[in-house]
Amino acid sequence: MIKEKVNTGLTFEDFKTEVINDYKIAIISRECSLLGRKEVLTGKAKFGIFGDGKEVPQLAMAKSFKNGDFRSGYYRDQTFMMAIGELTIQQFFAGLYAHTDIKQEPMSAGRQMGGHFATHSLNEDGSWKNLTEQKNSSSDISPTAGQMPRLLGLAQASKIYRNVSGIENASNFSIDGNEIAWGTIGNASTSEGLFFETINAAGVLQVPMVMSVWDDEYGISVHARHQTTKENISEILKGYQKEEGTNGFEILRVKGWDYVDLIATYEKAAEIAREKHVPVLIHVNQLTQPQGHSSSGSHERYKNAARLAWEKDFDCIRQMKLWMIAINIASPEEIEAIDLEAKKEVFEGKKAAWNAFIEPIVEEQKELVAILERIAVTSLKKEEILRNTASLKGIKSPLKKELLVMARKTLRSIINEEDKLELSRWITNYINKTQEKFSSNLFSNSDKNVFSVKEVLPVYPDNAKEDTDGRMILRDNFDAIFSKYPESLIFGEDAGNIGDVNQGLEGMQEKYGELRVADVGIREASILGQGIGMALRGLRPIAEIQYLDYLLYAIQIMSDDLATLQYRTVGKQKAPLIIRTRGHRLEGIWHSGSPMGMIINAIRGIHVLVPRNMTQAAGFYNSLLECDEPALVIECLNGYRLKEKMPLNYGEFKTPIGVVETLRKGTDITLVSYGSTLRLVEQAANELFEAGIDCEIIDLQSLLPFDVNQDIIKSVAKTNRLLVIDEDLPGGASAYILQQIIEQQDAYNHLDSKPQTLTAKEHRPAYGTDGDYFSKPSAEDIYEKVYAMMNEVNPSKFPSLY
Repeated sequence: MIKEKVNTGLTFEDFKTEVINDYKIAIISRECSLLGRKEVLTGKAKFGIFGDGKEVPQLAMAKSFKNGDFRSGYYRDQTFMMAIGELTIQQFFAGLYAHTDIKQEPMSAGRQMGGHFATHSLNEDGSWKNLTEQKNSSSDISPTAGQMPRLLGLAQASKIYRNVSGIENASNFSIDGNEIAWGTIGNASTSEGLFFETINAAGVLQVPMVMSVWDDEYGISVHARHQTTKENISEILKGYQKEEGTNGFEILRVKGWDYVDLIATYEKAAEIAREKHVPVLIHVNQLTQPQGHSSSGSHERYKNAARLAWEKDFDCIRQMKLWMIAINIASPEEIEAIDLEAKKEVFEGKKAAWNAFIEPIVEEQKELVAILERIAVTSLKKEEILRNTASLKGIKSPLKKELLVMARKTLRSIINEEDKLELSRWITNYINKTQEKFSSNLFSNSDKNVFSVKEVLPVYPDNAKEDTDGRMILRDNFDAIFSKYPESLIFGEDAGNIGDVNQGLEGMQEKYGELRVADVGIREASILGQGIGMALRGLRPIAEIQYLDYLLYAIQIMSDDLATLQYRTVGKQKAPLIIRTRGHRLEGIWHSGSPMGMIINAIRGIHVLVPRNMTQAAGFYNSLLECDEPALVIECLNGYRLKEKMPLNYGEFKTPIGVVETLRKGTDITLVSYGSTLRLVEQAANELFEAGIDCEIIDLQSLLPFDVNQDIIKSVAKTNRLLVIDEDLPGGASAYILQQIIEQQDAYNHLDSKPQTLTAKEHRPAYGTDGDYFSKPSAEDIYEKVYAMMNEVNPSKFPSLY
């Protein structure tokens, strides 16, 4: 039994009112879970994952959660969201039904399954709200522990705002860095590497993070003995305990059914994190999961009778009831009345959500039925159409899909009849208006998207010579950036003290301090998370991944979190993170830097920029800092010591995004490439010109977006031949490039020869000069590929080489 403990800061009547209100929220949340499961099992909802068993600790967490704070959480935090006033009963069920109206389902407009929560950080025009005036939740994702890396950045933002001066509009994002980032996770998910990586990083950085582990002993059906050493996450994290003179965590433990201890524990954690910027881990154990993991199964299959009996007895809501009765907060009869009222409220909220979801579709159903009945009057397929119409009318709770399936099948059967026009127009209009509800906001629609930035050319002194190392162009441009944008910062392995491995940040840490130009540990995923979290709070971070191949450590976070953020919140959150890395043409399996096909297909929602030199790269950074979208910039690894002209307008010149550049005019064939490979293409083109073949060379500059002005097709229309040169694997980025040119730009209309690609071999590049030569396209490979294409056109002029 919970001991009698009363907050001495309240009168008993005030305390009683607060406790009863908490209990009402808990029981409403529980009823939502119970009724939600029924909605799945009856077929109204597709899938359910609920927060039952976690209600009381989430109430305690909500009490210490203040305006300006951020949550990065677990998909069972519905009670918490209700307690902070950011989730209603009707919204809960709207999420379960996948309602596509953002006003009805503000979390994701039906794009994510229920249990995935978010608040709105942006106004309708995409500008920032004042985040210090509201309670904030970053948008949840399903991949277990995927919420951890971003949590680190949300917490680090408070450290930056507390210690870096001069940031414009800082008061919209932070009040003296007093905000806490609150993380939640299931105990089984602490087995993930992302959890340990983030915990370690937070201990090093000393940021205001409070991490709650909801421990119910199971991960789906797998017991903790198979998940965690010693079956106890706080026990094995003892080494992280902060001691005098060390960094680390404060580690607290509390039973998940002890309402008063939970409140005291969360108050203590909040005080430590908010004031001292020391991270805290709260291990909330002895929790239950009354309905099992999800609506897909039953926990009775894997929990024994003793465990099930214990869960019934130590259900956190039952224990709260017993405590309330014991200290005269409420009588059993009063509690029963609260329970009955909660059931009624939840039922009415569910009913309202369902009606709001289904009624517009029923109206569309009636509209389609009327069209089909009109068509049937004169149709040769009258009986078939009437049968289909009767079937359609008989669907009590129609889906949009069912309407379209019937309409499109009917259209096929009347393809030769004049009355088909009304039906075909209805189908076209219906698809157009409905598709947007599922496909919008992959990228920003605001006036600060990447297409809003206009090109500004580098300005050079008279008689400028190409005598400056490329890395110095980057260095001096970063200097201009950090001076111009106090909210900008960069961090990565070796980025700070030595100024990055290629000296592109030489001297920047000394000038701008360790918070803005920072070294970090070898932990790519949480480097990305730092960037995402800080960008969610209005900073302009540049997260550096030392080599492109190492991006694979972070690709899951980029793909599942950053790339989907604007899409899954329907444009209500943004994280304009810039990811800096380097790749291409270096020798060896792990530093070859060319898994581009994998990257561009995994991170749709992030722009991918591939500059051929450091002036272009610097221009991309300048452009991106005026945008509100995330991007990956891949610098050429072998370009830091190559000579370039030194511009005069650092921080101001801008490389346009999504625009190709024609490096050489030609009439015989269009060669398309990007990055370091272009230098080989140019060498081969010069040699081919001597053989009578005039090549046009196009630098893509960016892969996402791709040639928005469709300039490549203009070249192909002139040359009638196309070769894509890429150092990715066969069928990698080259396949994407061809699809864009042939399919999207209709280049097949202008081709007199088969479009071709020249790529690296299927294996990763071998080490050494010879390994590189026999693994990737060389100047000789390019020459001979082009020559062979021209041999096919005019064998007498270009006799076969072999």
